[in-house]
Amino acid sequence: MAVPEKEELSPDIMLAFYKRLYPFNSIFNWLNQDLVASRLFTHREFAFTLANDAYLRYQSFNNAADMKKQVLSMNPTRFEIGPVYTAKPRDRKLIRPGAFTPQLRELVFDIDMTDYDPIRTCCSGADICRRCWGFITAAVKVIDAAIRDQYGFEHLLWVYSGRRGIHLWISDTEALELTDEQRKAITNWMSVVPHGNESGKKVNVRYGARALPACLKDAVDQLKGIFAELVLEDQDCFGSEDGFEALLKLIPDSSIAAALGELWSNDPSRPSADKWDDIKKQMKKYERNSMPRTVMTNALEDIVLQYTYPRLDAEVSKRRNHLLKAPFCIHPKTGRVCVPVDPSEIDSFDPMSVPTVQQLLRELDEAGAAPANEKEHDWEKTSLKLYVDMLDKHNAGVMAQRPRGKKRGAEDDLSW
Repeated sequence: MAVPEKEELSPDIMLAFYKRLYPFNSIFNWLNQDLVASRLFTHREFAFTLANDAYLRYQSFNNAADMKKQVLSMNPTRFEIGPVYTAKPRDRKLIRPGAFTPQLRELVFDIDMTDYDPIRTCCSGADICRRCWGFITAAVKVIDAAIRDQYGFEHLLWVYSGRRGIHLWISDTEALELTDEQRKAITNWMSVVPHGNESGKKVNVRYGARALPACLKDAVDQLKGIFAELVLEDQDCFGSEDGFEALLKLIPDSSIAAALGELWSNDPSRPSADKWDDIKKQMKKYERNSMPRTVMTNALEDIVLQYTYPRLDAEVSKRRNHLLKAPFCIHPKTGRVCVPVDPSEIDSFDPMSVPTVQQLLRELDEAGAAPANEKEHDWEKTSLKLYVDMLDKHNAGVMAQRPRGKKRGAEDDLSW
């Protein structure tokens, strides 16, 4: 299929992508956690968004082949994945009222760049660039470490959203079995910076002047270098009058805030790194370990958290019945594929280099893979292979946990 360089996403392009490139078997293995279909897949909800914006919930499939058949038939612009229910979602109308309930679901997190609009200076709204992507990079580092160290989860799949954010899917058996109350508790603990665009102090994680909890102290230590490089140097968040006035609101010592306000008003464009040093110099007028010095030290740690700690869309994580866009879908605005991301390589990940559907189809043309000769794994001939291999590696780890966890075959009853 010859694809022009800048062709819009058309139904034909989407159909060619699903038919020749979408890794249905890998998605099946990921959700099913086994090679033989079980309730983890057959009782799973999928939701389709069609080209006419119709939204079809409660789709379900018997296996990967059935899923592919239905996707090709409906040709959605995107589809989302939900929980495992007590019955097949497509049969829900046959179930008595109240008996059709969500039972299992990966623990998921959603981080969107628009939540950083109050602090990033290079872009806003739906726009992103390599510079402000640094906030997402910091978020991945902190959340990945916290989830592994504090909760002991091992099977984390990070997926680029295709435009301005990133999703995390946690597939550990214990994560799937979390209740809504447990998910809410974890999410509230992880939500250090509340959602919203309001200005002023957002971080309230201390009891009085006490030190941070150990887990947040570790995060601050991890984020200090990122704060200096990203917030002070690259974004220069305090290099404008609006920027430094927002900073002054976070300084609890009124005398220091007044002195700094006078100094910076005379030189509003003074670099952020210099303004940060000005705060530290003002702090030194107090004796080490004195209460005023401690209060200011705590305030600087809280500022680091407010500007660099992950900003979660908490509502996505709290309930099992929330749907989230499937990996390897195409973002309708950018044409980019929602690909897995290796957290250990997050520093080098560039969202602008993620392949588009048009690029992948051109790669197939260049490889001489004619539609008439299409195979199940045509993605192996394109740059998508790197990302499908990444998912398959993740799947191998997920499947290996099953002997340690609760075995779920097709005969298992989830309606406890």
